[in-house]
Amino acid sequence: MPHETALPPQENRLNARDAEPSLPSGTQTLARGLDIIRAVAEGARDLRSVAEATGIGRSTAHRLVQLLDRYGYLRVAGGRDYALGPALIEFGFQALHQNPLPVVARPVLEELAEKVQDTVHLAIVDGGEVLYLDKIEGTRGAEMRSRIGHRMPLTRTGIGKALILDRDSDWQRLYEAERSGDPGRVEEFLRRMHEYSRHGAAMDLEENEPGIRCVAAPIRDAGASIVAAVSVSATKPFMPAQRMRGLVPVVQKAARSISRSLGFAG
Repeated sequence: MPHETALPPQENRLNARDAEPSLPSGTQTLARGLDIIRAVAEGARDLRSVAEATGIGRSTAHRLVQLLDRYGYLRVAGGRDYALGPALIEFGFQALHQNPLPVVARPVLEELAEKVQDTVHLAIVDGGEVLYLDKIEGTRGAEMRSRIGHRMPLTRTGIGKALILDRDSDWQRLYEAERSGDPGRVEEFLRRMHEYSRHGAAMDLEENEPGIRCVAAPIRDAGASIVAAVSVSATKPFMPAQRMRGLVPVVQKAARSISRSLGFAG
């Protein structure tokens, strides 16, 4: 799937949490530890960058990093080079398996990937962004930056657009928030979104990553709400306009199959 810009700099979450009157009593240390884990996940690699990202004092941050390292939540090499630890890898896989969507979708994704030979993605909306739950690499040798657990903006990727097909009242706001440096093409974006909504599928025409195109369709639950989306992505030579149009019913069929497994009867 086309892939996006880096996440915005880490905010001072500690100060924000301290100001929250609803913060449960006695949980400040836990909140600080979670802030540190998130900071490392977003690129902090040493004590200085962790302290800057979280607003936690260096001595407190150092003690928490040592504890998180001991329990496997962080990995610290030579006193620096922080990385997420093996415990989080284990928990991440457990979280995926406890979510029925990736389990239910996997056989359909494998069948789709075998048929199209291109990269297949499964994603949801989380925190106002695309969150990839599964990925099957294509067989044509094209490498994409997407990975399980990776996040992307909603309005640049085909799979993101498929996830918001029902949210027409939010389209302009989301577009302007995610493309603050290029607000002038909103009318074109809205025109395309209305077209995608009518056809029940969305496309990425190299808007997110040069040379990468994709076709995506929404997955619905028993209440007919869009809860996820599936996409097929490939490089431009394998994704001419005619093939993209031909892939629409193929991707929609896969999305409907997963939707039926979630109770959708439409």
